[in-house]
Amino acid sequence: MSVATIAPFVDLAGPPASESWLGAWETSADCAYCRDTAGRLLAANLSFARKFGRTSHALAAAHVADFVHADDLAAVLATNAELARDPHRATSQHRWVTPQGMRWFAWDETALLDEAGVIVAFRAVGRDITRQRLAEEQFYRLSRAVEQSPVSIVITDLDGRPLYVNSKFIAVTGHTLEDIIDQQIEILRAGHPDEASYRAFWETIRRGEEWRGELATRRDAHNTVWESVKVSCLRSPSGEITNFLCLREDITERKKLEQELRQVQKMESLGTLAGGIAHDFNNLLAIINGYAEFCQQGTPPPELLDKSLREIHRAAQRASGLVKQILTFSRKTEVRFSPVDLNQLARELISLLAETFPRTVTFQLKLQDRLPPLLADQIQLQQIVLNLCVNARDAMPQGGTITLTTDTHAGASLPHLHVDPAKRYARLRIADTGTGMSPEVRARLFEPFFTTKPVNQGTGLGLAVVYGIVTAHHGCIDVESTLGVGSAFSAYLPLAENHSAPAALLAAPDAFPGGTEQLLIVDDEDPLRELLATAFTQKGYRVATAASGLDAIAHVQDTTRPFQAVLLDLNMPGASGIDVLKIIRVCRPHVPVIVISGHITPEARKELEALGQREFIQKPYRLDDIGRRLRSLLGARTIG
Repeated sequence: MSVATIAPFVDLAGPPASESWLGAWETSADCAYCRDTAGRLLAANLSFARKFGRTSHALAAAHVADFVHADDLAAVLATNAELARDPHRATSQHRWVTPQGMRWFAWDETALLDEAGVIVAFRAVGRDITRQRLAEEQFYRLSRAVEQSPVSIVITDLDGRPLYVNSKFIAVTGHTLEDIIDQQIEILRAGHPDEASYRAFWETIRRGEEWRGELATRRDAHNTVWESVKVSCLRSPSGEITNFLCLREDITERKKLEQELRQVQKMESLGTLAGGIAHDFNNLLAIINGYAEFCQQGTPPPELLDKSLREIHRAAQRASGLVKQILTFSRKTEVRFSPVDLNQLARELISLLAETFPRTVTFQLKLQDRLPPLLADQIQLQQIVLNLCVNARDAMPQGGTITLTTDTHAGASLPHLHVDPAKRYARLRIADTGTGMSPEVRARLFEPFFTTKPVNQGTGLGLAVVYGIVTAHHGCIDVESTLGVGSAFSAYLPLAENHSAPAALLAAPDAFPGGTEQLLIVDDEDPLRELLATAFTQKGYRVATAASGLDAIAHVQDTTRPFQAVLLDLNMPGASGIDVLKIIRVCRPHVPVIVISGHITPEARKELEALGQREFIQKPYRLDDIGRRLRSLLGARTIG
């Protein structure tokens, strides 16, 4: 029998043939069945029987409830009401239970009427749409995930033109897709610091590689947003690149936390240096005091006087450099990249540490001659050396040797570190003869707050900060360690592209030049004000002085007192240097000003620069430095 049949309603005049129930769907490849108004099966074609794994005999006693998922049965029977109304047709999708498991079916249902127009049955023709439903559900889940993602998502064409942006991107930037297209915004350009960086980005993704980086985007005059950005390729089934996918995650809070953690580490490292700093200062003060006493004892011989003054000057210069180093290291400042002599930095820090560390710890320096400069932040490089040396000291409780080595390596020779093979790297290697580390400790070495030191000793931030600094400089770090033998940390940092010497290493400039112009010197410290007045008077300048901010403002506003330049201190009673500069910019806008101060905060510098101030000199200063800077501002004409 080709079609499973059962007897129709007992109250009908005679049972119609199954073909009457199914019509043209008797031999259809689609599943077809008829049910009465109570849901009992009246007929089913062969496709239905095969799909549900029932014989004709079994179907004869069946009810739709035997096949429909329990949660969907009410919906199936509810279509009866819709079928009872013109045009007596309905469509529905439900879950049905088959031997293969739960499947989705889409049904087209029709009411069958007798000659009197009374509904005697319902015929349903359907097909298995499980795969389609699963695909739709998967697409719906994915679309919701993309649209509700906490990460900004952008899809562009191969030229970087946006085709889609999600809700998070719109919320973060305020730009809809229509805005971006209308305003022709280069959406992938945002955050790249310069054109070279942007070109390198495009070269990477056009090669089919993933690009990753951290970019800072200025949202308005006061807010900068840091984002972790990943851009990868979307490919066709044949592997051809069709689009670019950009993910941007806000990491501003993380960057702030990193900055705070680094500052904590800097202060901890500075505490480590305190003993060495005090020792150095005491030595310098002893030199200055001793030679000053020689000069005050009667009339010393000219050669002794000359030698004493030279030693006093040399000690003062060393003290000046030490103070500057302490201030810059402890200050919370922006990262500033400039050429740095790694060898010189290493010598200076090891000299300090040698005075601070126990005498059982000795230092060895193995520095490559003529090491090319690094393009780096000097303060952060100091922190790398300090943290690694402190770590080495703590690994040698009974004493030992710390060896600091510098040399250069081609990136191509370091394939295991995954650095740029086209660049050259300086290696800073700090090795100890301490206890070494187990593989378990090495695996967690750079995790924040992980430490093997006793409670209340160390923050567990030192090596995590070192790792962050090295990676921020586009370098990498390698670790070697053997239990009972010692450890060695090697930081690889890219060399500056042009190997010119740092400005600090250039030869000393010519002597202090003179002039004939009128100067106004403003400083509340009497000896410093008199020192500057005497020095510039001897060089031919005409000098007026002011001992406070209010005194300086009176000079500036008095038009009978001409002057061609101002040397201006910042921290003064009555009115600050910033207040004086504001008056100068109004009353004498063309007069050049050199700001001289022992400490200029980032906030003060920003306010001064907003007033057009560009010339700054740090106390303690060299008279030659001020004289040359002043001569440069006033013009090349000098006197002997």
